[in-house]
Amino acid sequence: MSTPTITAWAPGRVNLIGEHTDYTGGLVFPMAIDLGITIEGTRTDGRVHLRSDTHDGIVEFDLPADDPAAVEPSWGRFVAAVAAELAAETGIDGRVTSTLPAGSGLSSSAALEVAVAYALGADDRLAPLDIARAAQRAELAATGVPCGIMDQLASAAGVAGHALRIDCSTLDVEPVELPDDVEVVVVHSGQHRELAGSAYAERRAQCEAAAEIVGPLRTASLDSLAQIEDPLVASRARHVVTENLRVDEFAAALANGDLTAAGAAMTASHRSLRDDFEVSTDVLDELVAYLASVDGVYGARLTGAGFGGCVVALCRPGMDIGVPQLRNWVVKPSGGAGLR
Repeated sequence: MSTPTITAWAPGRVNLIGEHTDYTGGLVFPMAIDLGITIEGTRTDGRVHLRSDTHDGIVEFDLPADDPAAVEPSWGRFVAAVAAELAAETGIDGRVTSTLPAGSGLSSSAALEVAVAYALGADDRLAPLDIARAAQRAELAATGVPCGIMDQLASAAGVAGHALRIDCSTLDVEPVELPDDVEVVVVHSGQHRELAGSAYAERRAQCEAAAEIVGPLRTASLDSLAQIEDPLVASRARHVVTENLRVDEFAAALANGDLTAAGAAMTASHRSLRDDFEVSTDVLDELVAYLASVDGVYGARLTGAGFGGCVVALCRPGMDIGVPQLRNWVVKPSGGAGLR
């Protein structure tokens, strides 16, 4: 009797608004998208063997996965780290394929982690939130870099036709329906991220310094920021406090079908990321300004860590945004990960 084939799929994500707020327990608004990672193969006893259409090398290791950070090729570290977090006993022999464009900033690593979790049978015993937590811990184990839970939770808990309002202090997830008369377009600026790692650590430390003075930024008021004497720390905190407000403004605008107001919140988010958090670049600013001038674009902002990467725009369906020289993708709100 042949072993049945399983197919696990996990979507990438784009964050519509709520940037650099997750690690302060703030609000984010990601959307699982219709591009993602698929793992197809057969389950095995105690061994993982995976090939990839987009990465070199074959990932092979026995379970339990004792030292994920030592696995080669390097993409296998994410696989092994998930297996270790799950204490997996069931392995997989299969192939990894991806429809996520390389270098697009659409969270391919989180999608891989979540797809691996489903391929190894995590859905038999864990809810999507627990799978996301395991995948988040796996990313730290694989890379040594702490990350928020937004990417993994959006992939695991996505709802078709909806984005997710996630409160990172409670991990409450509220699906918010996207109107039919709007499209989400992701445009790569052509500028690859530089200095994002060191700058991320610096800004995180500045937010922590602000919280020591005014308390958690999730609940801090704008008036309370007057207590912060360091103007740079105050500006970082101002971004976080106002960005949390913008997430709820954006969610309310979508719920009311007010795309103009939703777009205005996105544009204000970009200004704050540019001026208060200082993670934008001239290239990103010029792209956002251009998109804002196009008839049918309601709003645009940088998405992701900044210092290059992508811009996300809210647009009238079917329109040509006029940037053929730049890679761009229309992405649709997808359901979350699972077996197919």
